[in-house]
Amino acid sequence: MRLCTIGVDVGGTNIKLGLVASSGKIIAKTNLVTKTYAHHPRHLIDALVTAIRALIQENGKTIKDIAGIGIGLPGLIDVSKGNVIFMPNIPGWKNIPLRRIIQTQLKLPVFIDNDVNLAALGEWKLGAGKGYKNLVCITLGTGVGGGLVLNGELYRGEGFVAGEIGHIPLNERGPACNCGGTGCFERYVGNRILMDKAAKLFGQGLPSGRRGKSVRIQDVFTLATRGNVRAVRFWRETATHIGNALVGVINLLNPRLIIIGGGVANNYRFMEKTIQQVIRKRAMKVQRDMVRIVRARLGDEAGILGAHILVKESILGR
Repeated sequence: MRLCTIGVDVGGTNIKLGLVASSGKIIAKTNLVTKTYAHHPRHLIDALVTAIRALIQENGKTIKDIAGIGIGLPGLIDVSKGNVIFMPNIPGWKNIPLRRIIQTQLKLPVFIDNDVNLAALGEWKLGAGKGYKNLVCITLGTGVGGGLVLNGELYRGEGFVAGEIGHIPLNERGPACNCGGTGCFERYVGNRILMDKAAKLFGQGLPSGRRGKSVRIQDVFTLATRGNVRAVRFWRETATHIGNALVGVINLLNPRLIIIGGGVANNYRFMEKTIQQVIRKRAMKVQRDMVRIVRARLGDEAGILGAHILVKESILGR
């Protein structure tokens, strides 16, 4: 396949689009802010179609130069029908036939999947997971997602919705979650939850030049690098939640590798030691001794590259 592909990574905060050569090299990228178009599914779909057309035209390509479009979305996806069943962190998305709508408008093959499935596919084929047959990829961002590669295949489950690590319950009586459950992992380490917690802890103690502005996760990272005790504790507590969730994943699936990505993972240097300590203390010995925990290698390009691979493998069958 010598034609280019379009890879789209829809997140709860940002939407990343890339024009990808057949070799896997990203030729050009663009971004949209999710909340700008999140009021109704139609607004987001129209924005995607417009952005895809612009990406093609602005880089001297035509529709005939594009083999297909791959789209990753943060929710439950019926891969066989091309429908978005539900997205917990983007309202209004229930049983939307996204593949059919976009194919009709752009006259190109469209393939959709869960966003972290595509991030896992990208990391497995081109990033930190190359050479592994059994791995778990988790992304820590607005939500918490998981992608599973088991016995050398991307595992989607009977209904194509496996891997919802963010909705493993850590607390039987914890806070309500957008998925309808309570005490979900995501409700302890999701980006918005962490920002709310940081605002309460550090609203009056931002790094110089940031006073009077809203607290960002990056501010807590900056404070931790300066040795702020509360900031270091903030990341240790976050890491403890992550470690506890991973213990369940490790005991259940016995993976050789766990890849951690997403925006929150940019603070991994303050969490790595605690995550490893929790796993050593709580995971079963055989599983614990076999698993490696690493950071994602492809960064924010993992979803775009995974979408490229999805198109390539769907068309060529490999």
